[in-house]
Amino acid sequence: MYRTARLAAFAALLLSVPISAVAIAASAAVPFIDDDYPKALAEARARNLPIFLEAWAPWCHSCRSMQAYVYTDAKLAPFAERFVWLAIDTEKPGNAATVAKFPVGAWPSMYVIDPRTETVTFRWTGSATIEQLVRFLEEARAPAAGKSLAPDAAAPGAAEAASLQGGLEEADRLYGAAAWDKAATAYAAVIGRAPTPWTPLPRVADAYLFSLQKADRGAECAGAARELLPRIAGTPSSASVAAVGLDCAVGLAATAPGRSAAIADLERAARAALDDPALGIADDDRSGLYISLIGAREDAKDEIGKKRLSGEWIALLERAAAQAPTPAARAVFDSHRLSAYLEIGEPQRAIAMLEASERDFPGDYNPPARLAVAYRAMKEFPRALAASDRALARAYGPRRLGILRTRAKIEDESGDRIAARATLDSTLAEARALPPGQVSERTLAAIRKELEALASAAPAPAP
Repeated sequence: MYRTARLAAFAALLLSVPISAVAIAASAAVPFIDDDYPKALAEARARNLPIFLEAWAPWCHSCRSMQAYVYTDAKLAPFAERFVWLAIDTEKPGNAATVAKFPVGAWPSMYVIDPRTETVTFRWTGSATIEQLVRFLEEARAPAAGKSLAPDAAAPGAAEAASLQGGLEEADRLYGAAAWDKAATAYAAVIGRAPTPWTPLPRVADAYLFSLQKADRGAECAGAARELLPRIAGTPSSASVAAVGLDCAVGLAATAPGRSAAIADLERAARAALDDPALGIADDDRSGLYISLIGAREDAKDEIGKKRLSGEWIALLERAAAQAPTPAARAVFDSHRLSAYLEIGEPQRAIAMLEASERDFPGDYNPPARLAVAYRAMKEFPRALAASDRALARAYGPRRLGILRTRAKIEDESGDRIAARATLDSTLAEARALPPGQVSERTLAAIRKELEALASAAPAPAP
């Protein structure tokens, strides 16, 4: 499941779970090359194989969930020699050129790349169950192996099937190129012609909804989710389509026609997905469903419903963390647990778990970065700043910007506006120094806006 808007907002605030690329390579069921696109490209060309590229980031909890629970699954073993496997940490400056070549719309993103043309032939955005990933790999591998996905030309309906397949390949090409608006339009045309049942539909529905959301076509996103859900019922994609559709509906203007009915329908669908164990979705994705549902109750100003859902959410996360087989698997849930504790106004409940994660992963910046967030909420500013110091000593790449911006807020709230302004000045300088593709104009504008707010709030200088 890819991030909904509300989930993205939580992630931006909290950071997420760390992961070691060395640990990935050691435990995965397939042989990942870490952070070396030229090596993977050369190997793929030499072996005449497509590249499977996973774009992840150390703060991405869904990436961590995939690494802990999906890439380790033995069901991937048959694909080990059918692709060249590459994992790219999008935060590392050395990977900036690769990230620019293959833009990331959300984390994690998985790509199948034709090494001859260096173009994306298939893309999956967000986490996937092992069953979803296997189906994706099977579909992605067929063209590379010279197999046709359309029926024999002499078969009844073959011409229409071939035309449909051509339309799907074009939509997938646009999606792979991050041409969200054009991809959404192309997927809509394909879905409108697709038979029922149609094997690729769950995967296509996911891509279509994500494209609509990225293209800011919120009303179409909510409407498409409602139309598609009956056709993909019983599949893991029904959970992500319901959540994203709900997020799109909540994001519509209050006066938008049909908004209330869309929210009600999609809340029911998201709740049904949450309560259906047969879907086989990860607890990390169930947590994402709770975030969307809580957002809908917040929009409705339903404090009782919001409190009830928050209690369920915390119970899910604490149970999942307690049952996790390793410290790394347990840490998958740290980010959302902190989100949940902040949601109910009890950040102190996060301290013990974050201290445990900092002990277990002494080289990772995420536990102390999250401790800084928790201590800030508790107004324990010296501890928040100390945790921020530890996080900054370990952090690299774009994520330093988030840690620094949080630090500036801590300094401001503790009464040291001069330090806060100095921190934001440093943040802006670091942002401008990042390689192209690792910082957006939107981020730069946000930092400048925070600096302006501090300047306007500062007391007038003494005469």
